[in-house]
Amino acid sequence: MRKLRGLLFADPAIVLATIFFGTISLIVSFFDNTGALQIRVARAWARTLLTVSGVRVHVEGLDRIDPTGSYVFISNHLSFMDTPVALAHIPAQFRFLAKRGLFQIPLLGTHLSRAGHIPVPRGDPRAAVRTLQAAAEAIQQKKISMLIFPEGGRSEGVLRSFKEGGAYIAIRAGVPVVPLVMIGTRQILPYGAGVVLSGDVTLRIMPPIDTSHFTLKDRGSLTAQLHALILNELEPAHESATTRLG
Repeated sequence: MRKLRGLLFADPAIVLATIFFGTISLIVSFFDNTGALQIRVARAWARTLLTVSGVRVHVEGLDRIDPTGSYVFISNHLSFMDTPVALAHIPAQFRFLAKRGLFQIPLLGTHLSRAGHIPVPRGDPRAAVRTLQAAAEAIQQKKISMLIFPEGGRSEGVLRSFKEGGAYIAIRAGVPVVPLVMIGTRQILPYGAGVVLSGDVTLRIMPPIDTSHFTLKDRGSLTAQLHALILNELEPAHESATTRLG
């Protein structure tokens, strides 16, 4: 029944909402070069997607962040639905580091680039370092935050290893890093699936970590700390889901 609902109602509604809000995003981008208006449109898009999909999000730890503050958010990545969940429920003015390929998709790519999201190059270490430096400078100059999925893609297991870019940006920008834990998004939109299912999702915001005493040489140890914190939160949820499936 959930799959039938997703196929006949949720998926078509998501496509229409994406076209509608994508068009609005493009229009407002000509009147605001900060990207703030486009983020507001993106939040409306995200809330619409979750509503039409029947996804109920439970947020924990929202009081740990200041909506006007600057952070680097580090999250696990289980599903394409992670992005709408974050957009709809994290009030900070954040931008994404996203794969360059997403910027080449019609409409979506235009929104990403004009809203100030940052493309990540693949296979070019020097360009990657310049991208990380640009992200840190954007945080400092525009007083925004960044959201990063350090696994480099969606995970098919509990958690993949983390790349060090998120820690690098936080240390260089001198802002706290905040671990985020997404639980349940894989069940909403499984890896490789094309139908969004209704259900419950948890977004857990963990305590911010002060990076003022770190140097760039410490980015490896900070990355390991972030990985351990998120993994510790995910393992009980993974075991519970495995038990239910069994």
